[in-house]
Amino acid sequence: MRLNRRAVLASAATGLVLAGTRRGFAAPEPVRIGVPTPLTGPYADVGNQAKRAVMFAIDETNAAGGLAGREMQVRFLDTEAKADLARQQAEKLALGGFNILTATQTSGESLAIAPMLLRWNAMYVATISKANDITGKSCSPRSFRVCHPDYSDAATVLPWLTSRKETKWAIVAADSAWGRDSGASFSRTAAGLGKTITSENYPPFGSNDYAPYIQKVKDSGAQGLWVALSGRDAINFGTQAKQFGLLDMVVTAGVSFVTDNTVAAMGELSKGIWGIINYSSTLDTPENKAFVAAWAKRYPGTTPSNFEGETYIGMQVIMQSIVKANSIKQADVSAAMGGTMFDTVLGRRLMRKEDHQLVVPNFFGQVGTVDGVLKPVISMTVPAEQAVPASDGSCKVNS
Repeated sequence: MRLNRRAVLASAATGLVLAGTRRGFAAPEPVRIGVPTPLTGPYADVGNQAKRAVMFAIDETNAAGGLAGREMQVRFLDTEAKADLARQQAEKLALGGFNILTATQTSGESLAIAPMLLRWNAMYVATISKANDITGKSCSPRSFRVCHPDYSDAATVLPWLTSRKETKWAIVAADSAWGRDSGASFSRTAAGLGKTITSENYPPFGSNDYAPYIQKVKDSGAQGLWVALSGRDAINFGTQAKQFGLLDMVVTAGVSFVTDNTVAAMGELSKGIWGIINYSSTLDTPENKAFVAAWAKRYPGTTPSNFEGETYIGMQVIMQSIVKANSIKQADVSAAMGGTMFDTVLGRRLMRKEDHQLVVPNFFGQVGTVDGVLKPVISMTVPAEQAVPASDGSCKVNS
């Protein structure tokens, strides 16, 4: 008979704690998780989603007796989504003993942290950042990623874009490593299908006035629009694009543009917009159903968002690696993580050893109504091996 994994961990943890008490031993050193993520500023909503997911995983584990007898602790520091500040905050966490780092938001932050990990005796698991270089040419022996890279999103949008009759497309994407990666990936995909990019626009992080970019798209004659914006930037752009009539003129799709939380903020104007759906609470798997049910008990009246789901997957990978390593030393946990299969809400998934990228399926869909609530609805699933193609060889993490 297959035993419930949580029950096994809880039983083992209780036995270890009782044994230690009887023999007079001190409790084992806790697992300390450091989370440098934006808690204020334009991307604060995304950072706070990551915070909820980390807290959910930690509280769930501690309530079951800890992780193999170890209490889990966490410390959060605000990065404001700024790369330099993220590096500083990550260093404070790592040198303060919270040196298993995770859940940073922007790719620039992740790319700033990765080169410093060996110096800090730390490790890092990206759960939101998408730039290809994180598990490509800028990969690190102590850096891993569970979320989808930009090239995965490009592979996922390809079947949908193939089916579209629109030949002229515009791009509005964040002026960041992620935004420019997404824009470049979409341009290559469109060109390969014989489609034309009529206007490329990269507004700065934290923009409030998108009117000039909206007008450029309207003037370009574009029939379709690809948007790669997140958090408050996505909401501001979507609201203004509707006010200026752009969303009524073009077919609109994107990534991170219409997530659970941005759809809730934008309301009816988001209905019908297409997009990449990296995780959805509506996924019909036993693992995901159990996660969503437990989440609803902890956060009544809510379901986990895409960023919360992906961050929880990161915590699953971290915790299972610690159990496998039987250690909280970063070198041991890193060694245990690479090349390992993990049980996640997306099923059993491989963390590739050659580039430290988790191989997961990806999804595409459209904003619609589910049980009276607007949210992204999956209409297409791309299998893991197709959604996350083999490493291009630019990562030299094991060379």
